[in-house]
Amino acid sequence: MPSAMPADILARRRELMLSGDADGFADLFAPDAVMEFAFHGPPGTPVRVAGREAIREYSRRVMASPLRLEEYEVTELYRAQDPEVVVVEMPARATFATTSQSFTAMSIQVLRIRDSQIVLLRDFADPRGFEELSAVMGVES
Repeated sequence: MPSAMPADILARRRELMLSGDADGFADLFAPDAVMEFAFHGPPGTPVRVAGREAIREYSRRVMASPLRLEEYEVTELYRAQDPEVVVVEMPARATFATTSQSFTAMSIQVLRIRDSQIVLLRDFADPRGFEELSAVMGVES
């Protein structure tokens, strides 16, 4: 079976995240994959999550939280010289279910995709969106 193109994997990732399918999301990752959050994220976000099963547990916690992802779109997709690496620009909008307040965060992500699996996801989210989320949640960021 031919390898999926990065755009196909990113589209599937979007679908799984919007539907709240943590297991399907985790299954997009290689067994030894790594997620890194360079500028951190919502309160309690680890800086690094290593391994598919750790990504699965992290994703389950995030998707079970009161934070509801409503919009999540890849607006730009750039290919690097390394054929395994892509860079994406993505705005995301989420609502905090307990207050119905929304916030938007812009993110640039660098992904390494090998054999149709994500082996590295490095997220560079605009920290201002998380400051807004912290204010909504009533916690200090």
